[in-house]
Amino acid sequence: MIYDIVIIGGGPIGIACGLEAQKKGLSYLILEKGPIVNSLYNYPVNMQFFSSSERLEIDEIPFISKEAKPSRIEALEYYRRIATSNNLNIHLFEKVENVAKNDDFFSVKTSKDTYQAKNVIVATGFYDIPNKLGIPGEELAKVAHYYKDPHFYAGQKVAVVGASNSAIDAALECWRKGAEVTLIIRGKSVGDRVKYWVRPDVINRIEEGSIKAYYNANITQITATTLDIKTDQKEITIDNDFVLALIGYRPNFTFLEKMGIRLSDNEKRIPTYHEETMETNVKGIFLAGVICGGMETHNWFIENSRIHAKMIVKTILENQN
Repeated sequence: MIYDIVIIGGGPIGIACGLEAQKKGLSYLILEKGPIVNSLYNYPVNMQFFSSSERLEIDEIPFISKEAKPSRIEALEYYRRIATSNNLNIHLFEKVENVAKNDDFFSVKTSKDTYQAKNVIVATGFYDIPNKLGIPGEELAKVAHYYKDPHFYAGQKVAVVGASNSAIDAALECWRKGAEVTLIIRGKSVGDRVKYWVRPDVINRIEEGSIKAYYNANITQITATTLDIKTDQKEITIDNDFVLALIGYRPNFTFLEKMGIRLSDNEKRIPTYHEETMETNVKGIFLAGVICGGMETHNWFIENSRIHAKMIVKTILENQN
């Protein structure tokens, strides 16, 4: 069988693309390397979205949450129910390994099988590859680039690297569970993008001394029991049990380049695509969702990229005529 569309990524935008293809009578297959909405599943267990539930809706299906800002578990339930109640054609725990263009279709090789498609939509997000510190000791088991649950860190000396939402949330949650928390921030202050109801909380904790913070600071070395920190004023060594290096994530640029998608030459690494059709420089391959931003991962969200599904399917239908 040759599908009209193979969709790589079973997150919210991949699901939106599947829904739109299904409504328009196109044959499609969604391939997801993990569970449904894998990235959301890997978010911290207590995470609360910045956006309201209405702005996270796809295909105009109502998203009802207890509070104005939905939780991770509510989002998981919402997107899972959409996938199951609409009988979406989705293969879970099946990783795409290669996409090759033949004469009239694409060959999509996965960890389990090979599929053919006339068009491919890449909706893989950016949460899979963490930015690294690039320092000695980063490979130690005590260092994590993802944060899940504060209970694990109770009673421990925890250094949290970063100044954005993920780092600040982790610092506050770990402190509230009894961890001794040190924030290491490369800039001069807590990030401006931190949720407006969280930012005063962490600043108050820092000012009262409950959480220690070093500004204009970087870790230079990690050992089994200590951290070396360099600020603009001094170099110090502190005792440490765990490091949460939450300094952001990046798309899988190697995967995009293997498909032939061009990236910008600057540090932003923005993929090439047409803003009205979402088609890349490779005819028949489309981008959807946050992957469109390259390293500018703060530019795209569910709420402003869910429209990509309709744009792409409309283009595919027009190309068929």
